[in-house]
Amino acid sequence: MLLKENIPAKYIFGKIKKEVILVTVYAVLIAVMYNNFHFTRISIPIAVPTILGTVISLLLAFKSNQAYDRWWEARTLWGAIVNDSRSLTRQLLTFVDTPYAEGEQKAFCERVAKRQVAWCHALSRHLRRQDPLHGLDKFLCKEDIEHIKRYDNIPVALLELQGADLRSAFKLGWINEFQQVAIDETLTRFSNEMGGCERIKNTVFPATYSVYIHLSVLLFILLLPFGLIEFFGVVEVPLVIAIASSFFLIEKMAIHLQDPFENKPTDTPTTTISRTIERDVMQMLKETFKQDEPVAAGAGPEKSKMFYIL
Repeated sequence: MLLKENIPAKYIFGKIKKEVILVTVYAVLIAVMYNNFHFTRISIPIAVPTILGTVISLLLAFKSNQAYDRWWEARTLWGAIVNDSRSLTRQLLTFVDTPYAEGEQKAFCERVAKRQVAWCHALSRHLRRQDPLHGLDKFLCKEDIEHIKRYDNIPVALLELQGADLRSAFKLGWINEFQQVAIDETLTRFSNEMGGCERIKNTVFPATYSVYIHLSVLLFILLLPFGLIEFFGVVEVPLVIAIASSFFLIEKMAIHLQDPFENKPTDTPTTTISRTIERDVMQMLKETFKQDEPVAAGAGPEKSKMFYIL
């Protein structure tokens, strides 16, 4: 995710650079033809592009709102993952008598808690179509890694191992049936949250809706110079560029927000959230947490504090 107090103009206009160049050439061409060739002096009432622009503004507002709803739902799901990960670790440390258990019970708590951290990192990379096994050797034993390698969906395999360990703990008498049900409900919430993220990832935003709006924006921009040229002359060039840039930026914003797991600067910050979960769980286990260095877009420590892509 992009973390920046002031987003650089280069980044913003870099998203619409090609569109702005084409609009500039088109607006200049219309101005030159209008002022130098009498037979090309075509103008239309300003009300025509005004009405079309109003309609497109409403459509873009609706699309942006729907795209933000998808992004916010993804962020809400990952907020729930944070809460449930902390709850799972707390349940392990309170249900199992760890202060007096230096052997298998303590190892059970640490194994399940660290496996939960691995699940968060694996889910983050799974949603972004990256290798979900990357870096999991820090949290999992070799047997677990060999087991989950056989699965296409690594987070599902990790939840299966969690359930198997929970069943073993109940049979060994480390937890009672009520505690088993409570922890199992937490694991079920993880499965539901993962399913919600996968639904957002795999549900494509209606392509026809996006195409129709884009075509409407193009039609509006094609008509705009003819509505402004009679009143503003060559000044219509910067006006057309400014108005077109506004529409293109809003459209791009909606396109970026509608897919929150594409490993882009506008993504839900799943990597940062997973590191936060790792920090909290490790500290609850009384282990040392080492914060990995973020991937900085700019050189130097001051820039890296301001501009991260995670």
